[in-house]
Amino acid sequence: MSAPTTTNTQTTTGAPPARAADPERLQAFIERFAADQAATMHAATLVVGDRLGLFARLAAIGPCSAQELAAATECHPRLVREWLSAQVASAYCEHDAQTDTFWLTPEQTACLADATSPTYLPGGTIAANSNHQDVDRVAQAFRGDGGIGWGEHHPHLFLGTQRFFGPVYRGNLVQHWIPALEGVHEKLVAGGRVADLGCGHGVALILLAEAYPESAFAGFDSHAGSIEAAREAAAEAGVSDRVTFEVAGVEDFGGADYDLICVFNALHEWGDPVGAARRIRDALAPDGTWMFTEPRTDEELTESVRARTFFSVSTFVCTPSALAQGAGDALGAQAGESRLRQVTEQAGFTRFRRATETPSFMVLEARP
Repeated sequence: MSAPTTTNTQTTTGAPPARAADPERLQAFIERFAADQAATMHAATLVVGDRLGLFARLAAIGPCSAQELAAATECHPRLVREWLSAQVASAYCEHDAQTDTFWLTPEQTACLADATSPTYLPGGTIAANSNHQDVDRVAQAFRGDGGIGWGEHHPHLFLGTQRFFGPVYRGNLVQHWIPALEGVHEKLVAGGRVADLGCGHGVALILLAEAYPESAFAGFDSHAGSIEAAREAAAEAGVSDRVTFEVAGVEDFGGADYDLICVFNALHEWGDPVGAARRIRDALAPDGTWMFTEPRTDEELTESVRARTFFSVSTFVCTPSALAQGAGDALGAQAGESRLRQVTEQAGFTRFRRATETPSFMVLEARP
C-alpha cells in the first residue's frame, strides 16, 4: 500500500492556503513598493531643503527660476534645479513650464516652509532619517537583548523630535489641551507647580511658562544634551526665572506637590511604566493632575498610515528604549487606551479619561 498523498494547504492556524501569485495583485504590490521607495528617497531631499532654507526662501521670494533660488540661498544651481524637480515630481512644489519658474502654494508653505505653523512637517523627516542612520545599531539589538538607550541614537532623533512635536504643542497645548483638563487652567493662572518628565528640548514647558507667568515649571530628562538645549531655549525665550531643567529620570526627579505633571509621548518608552506612574502619583498634590499624551491606535492591527508610522518608529526607538531599561514586555507606541488605563489603575490612580485628542495623539488625564 502506498503512503497517503498530503497537500500543504495550511500550516498555521488562520493562515490562508498557499497559492500562486496573482499577476494583478503582484503588480499592484510592486507599484505600492515603488511608491514607498520613491517616498523614502524623496524624504532625504526634505531634510536637505529644510537645513539649507530652500523651502523657506522659495516661499519668501515667490515664483523664481532655479538659478534665482540658488543665488538667494548660495547653493549650487545645478543641484538646486534637480532638487526643485524632485519637489515638483512629488507635488511638493509648483512649476510653470513656459516661464520655467517654481513656487509654493499657501498650503505647501504652511507645511514645508513656515516653521511657526502648527502644520509644519519637515521635523518628522529629520526624525525618520535617524532610523536609517541607526540601522546597524538596531540590527544588533535584534540579535542581542533588544535594548537601545535614548541617548544612543543618531542626533537627528533629538532634533527631529523637537522639530516634529514643536508645531503640535504650539497649535494645541495652551489653546486646547490645558483647558480640557479639570481645573488646571485656573490653578496655573493663579500660580501652580508644574513638572514635565522626559521634557526633551523643553518646547512644551517653555510654551506653558510663557502662557502662565505666575506658575513655576521644572523639566526633567535623562539625556544631558537635551537638558542643555532646553536651558538655552528657556534663556532665549526669557523664561529662565520660572523654568528650571535638570538631568533626571522618572525614578529620581525632584520636587513634590505638583499641581500638574506632564509626560508627552514618553510613557511607552519607559521600562517600568506602572512604577513610573506610581512615582508620578506620589509627586502630585492631593488634587493634582497627570496629563500624558500617547499615539492614537486603531481598533485592531490593520493597514493604516498611523499604525505604519508608529509601529515603525516603535521598532527602532520606543520599544528598544523600554527594553534597555529592563522592560519584560514593553508597551510600545501603539499600546492603546485600555492598556494605558490599566497602567494608571495599577499605579493607584482612581480617575482616568481621554480629555481631548488630535488626529494622531490622545491627551489623557489621570488623577489620584
